[in-house]
Amino acid sequence: QVQLVESGGGLVQAGGSLRLSCAASGRAFNMYGMGWFRQAPGKERDSVAAINWNGANTYYADSVKGRFTISRDNAKNTVYLQMNSLKTEDTAVYYCAARWQGDGSSYGTSWYDGFRYDFWGQGTQVAVSS
Repeated sequence: QVQLVESGGGLVQAGGSLRLSCAASGRAFNMYGMGWFRQAPGKERDSVAAINWNGANTYYADSVKGRFTISRDNAKNTVYLQMNSLKTEDTAVYYCAARWQGDGSSYGTSWYDGFRYDFWGQGTQVAVSS
């Protein structure tokens, strides 16, 4: 079992920055790929970014490329999402999720598929004002 707790959300003006954190507890954090997803009111959940188990590979949705950066610190069991140049359309609840990579399955071709993730956090609200 892995428990995930997000933090760092808040209200920010357009053009500003926020850094989200996701702290994991449980075993073998470094065997999980980690993803960030978001859901705006009345909309479906969207993938945002993901990072593989050792941080060597990162993946981004087109809408956030060049503005968001995902990273992880396996010594601290934490994954981060640095969000710069925020836009009003980035307003959403942001969730982190963990996906087991111990079976050697390919991560890069399906990182965006939320249904393949095993554990989810409770979410943190990000609101971007104009």
